Order: sequence, then C-alpha cells, then structure tokens
Amino acid sequence: MTGQASDSTTGQASDSTTGHATDSTTGAVTVRVPAKVNVQLAVGAARPDGFHDLANVFLAVSLYDEVTATPAAGTKVTCEGPDADQVPLDRTNLAARAAGILAERAGLTPDVHLHIAKNIPVAGGMAGGSADGAAALVACDALWGLDTPMAELLDICAELGSDVPFSLVGGAALGTGRGEILTPVPAGAFHWVFAVADGGLSTPAVFREFDRLAAGHEIPAPQASPALLAALASGDPDALAPTLVNDLQPAALSLRPQLASVLAAGTAAGALAALVSGSGPTTAFLARDRAAAAGVAAVLDASGLCRATRVASSPAPGATLL
Repeated sequence: MTGQASDSTTGQASDSTTGHATDSTTGAVTVRVPAKVNVQLAVGAARPDGFHDLANVFLAVSLYDEVTATPAAGTKVTCEGPDADQVPLDRTNLAARAAGILAERAGLTPDVHLHIAKNIPVAGGMAGGSADGAAALVACDALWGLDTPMAELLDICAELGSDVPFSLVGGAALGTGRGEILTPVPAGAFHWVFAVADGGLSTPAVFREFDRLAAGHEIPAPQASPALLAALASGDPDALAPTLVNDLQPAALSLRPQLASVLAAGTAAGALAALVSGSGPTTAFLARDRAAAAGVAAVLDASGLCRATRVASSPAPGATLL
C-alpha cells in the first residue's frame, strides 16, 4: 500500500489530503493543524487491551500548531511557542514517530527536521501532540513526494494514537472504537473559549481515575447522542449547550479539583455551557457568538483561575499544507 518514493530534492508531490501540489524544490513544507474539543465523550468500560470503547464527537477548532519539515541528516525535532519546553524532542514525539513510520513503509530513511510552532496547549486535552503527529505525516508525505493514499495515512494515524486520525481530517466527526474509527457529521458554526490551566494532565492517569470511580458500577455501551448531533448540525448554540457531556470530567475534577472553580466562573461570565476538554485540564466554554466569547475570556483572564485563555471558532479544517 505504500506509495513510490521520489527524490526529495526534485519534482513535485501531490498532497492527498488537499489535492494541491507541493514544490519540494523549496526544501521546506509547512502544515497547519487544528486543536479539538470533544462535545460528547461517552466512555465505555475498560477492554481487555486496556483501551475503552468510545462514542467521541470531535470538533476541530481554530487554534493551530504548524509543523515544518525540511531535509536533514537523521530525524530532528525542534519546538517554539507557549509550553515548548514541555514538548519532548526525541523519538517519543508523535511527529518524529509519524515520520519514522511513513519512511519505513516507503522504504526510506527518515531524514527530516521537524519544527513545531506550538500554539495548542500541551497535555491540555486538546490533542496537541496528536495534531503534530498528523501534521508531520502530511508534511513528510509531501516533502518526500510519496502521494500516500488517504486510507493509508489514516491507518498510520491510528497506529500513532486514538486522536491522530481526527487531527488529519478535521471538521466534525464521530469517533468510535477507541476513537480512531471516524464518521463525518454535519456541524454549524460555533464560538468557544478555552481556559488553559497550569500544568498538564496525563490522559492515561485520567482514564485510570475513570476506572477507579466506575468500579462496581455498570457502565453502558457508549452511544452518540441524537440530540447532540442534531444540535451540532443546526448551528444553534442554545440547542447545543445542554447536550454537551464528557464522561471523563468527573475523573479530571477528581485529579484537579480546582477546575470546578474555572467551570463555574466561565458559566457565571455568560458561557452557555462549560466542560473539561477531553482528559483536561483545559476547560471549554460555549459562547453564543464572537462578542460573548470575548467577554467570557476577559472575565476568566481577570479571575486568576487560569493561566491564559484562547478564543476560537469551529469547525476548522484538518491538517492542511500552507
């Protein structure tokens, strides 16, 4: 299933995610990739493999990282931006892993410098690391002139992690299985505020806490909410607000109780709904419009309860060549 490799210093490569040609003679390819918010995260019981079945309604938001790939001797990762010092620069970085898997399938050596311009919160429940993996995959595919089919790119994304396939496609989608099996869903435009917490939360730790809290209770099979999907398609924030739900929120609040104060402050400031984003600790606030979002952000910034806020809209496109 691998594409045929071409000389990375000559010719043009067609990116299968956009259909646009990329001139690899420039020696650099930059890909922009969005953060995500989970407007519904329904979590099933732990499976024998340690994962959980999910009904995960992803929504890509206009908060982006950019990954630039240039030819190099060996694999090198660098990073700039907020929290850049928290980003691993070795082979554990999903961007480096993406380059390695793609190169191995194509019979190439992963000779690439991946530079991450980081704007998505690190370990914040917004799939920043997954986004970088998807962006690196698209960037290396273009840089090396592979023209890898979308199905194979998605297969590599699923190997990298549960959230990586959605980072590739963006928009809005229902993720099932462990979140990697995607079905696009319609979504109108919405406005959001994200409150960035000090420090991160480990996704595996949050799932372990979910399992601890759920011990002794029957956990239903996760299913997408028809009311939520209808509200998402309508573009009506008042309809969407009461349907937002995150089954990991009690676990995140158990590990980081102070997040409850942030959620309450955002709601008091006029947000229509508030929830922990994914595994946290970033908190997400749905606003009625752009002006209302700016007002919620201003109140949260002045509250001292969070490190920073970001205002964004949705849906946003997935990994895109610039």
